[in-house]
Amino acid sequence: MLNILLVEDNQLLAKGTAKLIERLGGHQVFITAEPKEIFRQCEAGTVELVIMDINLPGAKWQGQKVDGSMLSRYLKAQWKQIPIILVTAYAMPAEQHLLLSQSGADSCYTKPITDYDAFLDMITLLGERRN
Repeated sequence: MLNILLVEDNQLLAKGTAKLIERLGGHQVFITAEPKEIFRQCEAGTVELVIMDINLPGAKWQGQKVDGSMLSRYLKAQWKQIPIILVTAYAMPAEQHLLLSQSGADSCYTKPITDYDAFLDMITLLGERRN
């Protein structure tokens, strides 16, 4: 079981995704869209994997507007060992490669997530690689 931080601004989507990950994968999922809370939880050492939405309207960190790609880069600078999976509506491989290279994240997944078996396999793989 992993402690997963799900960063998603759409509360309905976040709650549905969290329930599926918890029921199907047996993981514990915490939801937030607030950058301050993301950094607080990572600093506390309670996060073993982050699932990060790219589009986070209204999110600010240190006075600047940020998106999931920027937050991932900031997190990786401090907690390189925490795996990050980006979730995005950008489905084109070239767009996802660019996001991965800019963010330093470990993987990218297209949303809406439809194949939860494959998504959970990715979570398990990245969680094991962390240890």
